[in-house]
Amino acid sequence: MKLQLKDKVIVISGRDRGKTGQIVAVLPKHNQVVVEGVNVAKRHTKPNAKQPKGGIIETVKPIDVSKVMVVDPATGRPARVGYKVGKNGSKERVFKVSKFVNKKTKPAKKDEGSSK
Repeated sequence: MKLQLKDKVIVISGRDRGKTGQIVAVLPKHNQVVVEGVNVAKRHTKPNAKQPKGGIIETVKPIDVSKVMVVDPATGRPARVGYKVGKNGSKERVFKVSKFVNKKTKPAKKDEGSSK
C-alpha cells in the first residue's frame, strides 16, 4: 500500500468526491484508510453508562484505498506515487508527474539470503 499515516489525500469517487483530508489510520489487511472528515456516519444511541445523554454520534468510517489519491506537495494536485531506492539503501517516495521526492520513508530492507 502506497499510502502512509498523515498523508494528505483527495477522494476521487463516491459520495464524498472532491473532499480532502489527512489519513488518520491505515488498514492494510482490509485495503482501507480512515480519512478525517470523509465518510462520516451517524449513529443513534440510547442513553447508557458511556453516553448518559444518548443521542446522535458521528463516527468516521474507513474508505477503500482505490477511492483516494495522494495530494502532491509540489503542485497541490492528486498524483500517483512510485518508489526509488537510493545508493545508500534508503527508499524514497517519488511523485510521478512533478518528480518531487519525499524522504519520509524508512530505509529499504536488504535481503540477506536464506542461511540454513
